[in-house]
Amino acid sequence: MSQLDKNYLDRYSKQIILKNIGVSGQKKISSSKVFIVGAGGLGCPIADLLCRAGVGEIGIIDYDKISLSNLNRQTLFNTLDINKYKVEVLKKKLNQINPLVKVNTFKKKIDKNNINNLISKYDIIVDASDNFNTKFLLNEKSIKFKKKLIVGAISKFDGHIFVFDFKNNKNACLKCFYQEKPSDEILNCDEEGILGTTACVVGSLQANEILKTIIGSKNFLNNSILILNTLSLKVRIVKFNKVKKCICGL
Repeated sequence: MSQLDKNYLDRYSKQIILKNIGVSGQKKISSSKVFIVGAGGLGCPIADLLCRAGVGEIGIIDYDKISLSNLNRQTLFNTLDINKYKVEVLKKKLNQINPLVKVNTFKKKIDKNNINNLISKYDIIVDASDNFNTKFLLNEKSIKFKKKLIVGAISKFDGHIFVFDFKNNKNACLKCFYQEKPSDEILNCDEEGILGTTACVVGSLQANEILKTIIGSKNFLNNSILILNTLSLKVRIVKFNKVKKCICGL
């Protein structure tokens, strides 16, 4: 056995011994490509956990710099990182965590003009953004290119998670649930506040759903939303229907 093979097996040994993963599942993880939109409260734990799990290639897009107020929830940053670009710091830290993972970073804002090129080579698109315009854009393009989309949203003590596989035309989409675009004020951490643990819990659950999607595990959130509150510790899954005249029905 080569040193690389031994290091690979040692690094992922605790995952490989899981009967739901094994060597074949780990190979799927290592050959997967995941694109994360947003490097904040959700993006940090998602990127961290996917990197540690051995996802083969991770793309991260964000145009913000790190501020002091980010540090209560954006777990890969520290005081010395303030005023640095988030994606530049993330790339360096993820490379230190797991040099076997290829990390691509994009210091820009995702929009309708660049999104096609950005997401084209990735298998799974992850929404870790803080605004509904971005969420609906990712939803639209994921439908068009038949991508898998994992959506997260956080505010105060609350979190929402959606899992979509648009290779199946029978699946609902984000607009089927939000038939009218909500106000971005509810996702504004500066105005509404956010507990750091809420961001970490929701981001970790998103990472969990991404890894389940990669290994082909059952999607319990098909046409559903996971709603959780970290204050009351209430968790529920609510079903919703595909809307005939929605963009996912075309």
